[in-house]
Amino acid sequence: MEDEYSKFVRRMNPPRVVIDNDTCEDATVIQVDSVNKHGILLDVVQVLAEVNLIITKAYISSDGVWFMDVFNVIDQNGEKIRDQDIINYIQMRLESNASFVPSMRDSVGVMPSEEHTSIELSGTDRPGLFSEVCAVLADLHCNVVNAEIWTHNARAAAVVHVTDDSTGCAIKDPNRLATIKELLCNVLRGNSELKAAKMTLATPGVTNRDRRLHQLMFADRDYEKVERAELQRIEDKGSRPHVTALDCSQKDYTVVTMRSKDRPKLLFDIICTLTDMQYVVFHGMVNTGRMEAYQEFYIRHVDGLPISSEAERERVVQCLEAAIERRASEGLELQLCTDDRVGLLSDITRIFRENSLCVKRAEISTRGGKAIDTFYVTDVTGNTVDPKIIDSVRRQIGQTILQVKLNSSPPPKAPQGTTMGYLFGNLFKARSFQNFKLIRSYS
Repeated sequence: MEDEYSKFVRRMNPPRVVIDNDTCEDATVIQVDSVNKHGILLDVVQVLAEVNLIITKAYISSDGVWFMDVFNVIDQNGEKIRDQDIINYIQMRLESNASFVPSMRDSVGVMPSEEHTSIELSGTDRPGLFSEVCAVLADLHCNVVNAEIWTHNARAAAVVHVTDDSTGCAIKDPNRLATIKELLCNVLRGNSELKAAKMTLATPGVTNRDRRLHQLMFADRDYEKVERAELQRIEDKGSRPHVTALDCSQKDYTVVTMRSKDRPKLLFDIICTLTDMQYVVFHGMVNTGRMEAYQEFYIRHVDGLPISSEAERERVVQCLEAAIERRASEGLELQLCTDDRVGLLSDITRIFRENSLCVKRAEISTRGGKAIDTFYVTDVTGNTVDPKIIDSVRRQIGQTILQVKLNSSPPPKAPQGTTMGYLFGNLFKARSFQNFKLIRSYS
């Protein structure tokens, strides 16, 4: 239990959020001051991720009893944040004196039980697995209203929200739920499952859906090395993140640096993993270029100690690499938009399977009676799909319904040598946020 004094301090010092569109020429600057508490950095980054803001630069300082962070953010169009509803939402969430009350959006099992049933799945990935799961749910008269599916290192995890296809409400009958669990476990297990497949019905809570997917993957140990042939295929892409964890004996920290291709929610994925591994970020910086992101964090375990063994160091590096890779856009991006109906997802994924397409990642949503889905697909060997196959799939589904999103971005630069100390020179000299301007000048 938290001591009463800490609660009193937070009540007397509620979080303060300043959102500034004037200081920086090309980004909105968000400054957050608050009493420090483990997990507070993740709470802040999660709120920014929920409204789909892209963090281009950040300065993080939470040494001692005070948390002081500055974020340069833009929207998905590369513009400053002008939408007053978004600005109000950020301030309302972060200035709440309930230690940043978790959002009810995009989360696992937080909606009223009448709305939907939340299902969590994890197991060994294989071609056609997502299609088989969707077929089982359709046969059991479950309508998928939204879902997110990740695959990484031959493992798969999903959070799926379903309703009864006749009532549109959550499924409550214990016998029916038991049948759903049994059949989905059989699908996940496959013919020769060496690692246990898992299917759970999420209890009402407030865990962010993306964070829950990270937790499912982490619990399934997807960060462990896969078979050499698969690993070689991943390495050949030239896009693997470069992560180091080095000692900083002068200040008794471990310095973690990460260089990778930039993408939305990258900082959230990293902070989420460090937090769930029980590490605290005391100082840090984020700097993104046109394609590449560099991040540097000074961390300790919650027990106050830096990384103390080579095994622990290797595990942290592997887990951060996995956190960066899980959401990486592997495969061709397909976007579907059409009127929603019962069994639609089962039909779409069946066509994918029949044309030897593998779903590597997917985001499924339903808004205003429309199914708005995004799929990232490869062929069965994990390579780029033949354009003729895509044309065939689009003809079967509908040319206007299924669109191909072309990505003309060049591959990221190969990682350069680590730049430990990029932040160190200025980190301990001052505590005010005016120093963030110095960091911005490096870019």
